[in-house]
Amino acid sequence: VLHHARLVLQQMERMRGELGDYARGLKGHVRILGNTAAVTEFLPEPLAAWLAAHPRIDIDLEERPSHAIVEAVAAGLADLGIVADMAEGGGIEGLERIPFRIDRLVLAVPRGHPLAARRRIAFVEALGEDFVGLSPGSALQDHLARHAARAGRPLKLRVRLGGFDAVCRMVEQGVGL
Repeated sequence: VLHHARLVLQQMERMRGELGDYARGLKGHVRILGNTAAVTEFLPEPLAAWLAAHPRIDIDLEERPSHAIVEAVAAGLADLGIVADMAEGGGIEGLERIPFRIDRLVLAVPRGHPLAARRRIAFVEALGEDFVGLSPGSALQDHLARHAARAGRPLKLRVRLGGFDAVCRMVEQGVGL
């Protein structure tokens, strides 16, 4: 019995310490899923400021395609998701949606390319061209591939790179769009 009593007392002491953390202020853990633009462009500064103001809250931030984010949030596997406006997936109708940022996709083309003079272009119009893409698993690259597949036209990738700057440098050299 003494052994069990000691275990109970140890568990109570551990619980008291953990509850003390909550008594000293907000403490917690938030899981956020975001698409490529959210994770790389829109979230770093506001999250850094928020985390600095809330030192007792930790965040898991993971990049995923918008449709997978919707499914994960609907299933309770994430607390918050940042997706493209046209995200589809099971459960989106039951989720609250709040606009966060405006993100316009642009087509990068080398100087002198026939499409460079166009102010607007539909994605499907560019699908006959070679592309420079992002690394496999990139949420944005998956998003573009899904739209190309829906249009019934393959996305012809000549090379895949890890970031937007590298993609733009390749496009500048005429490797693809």
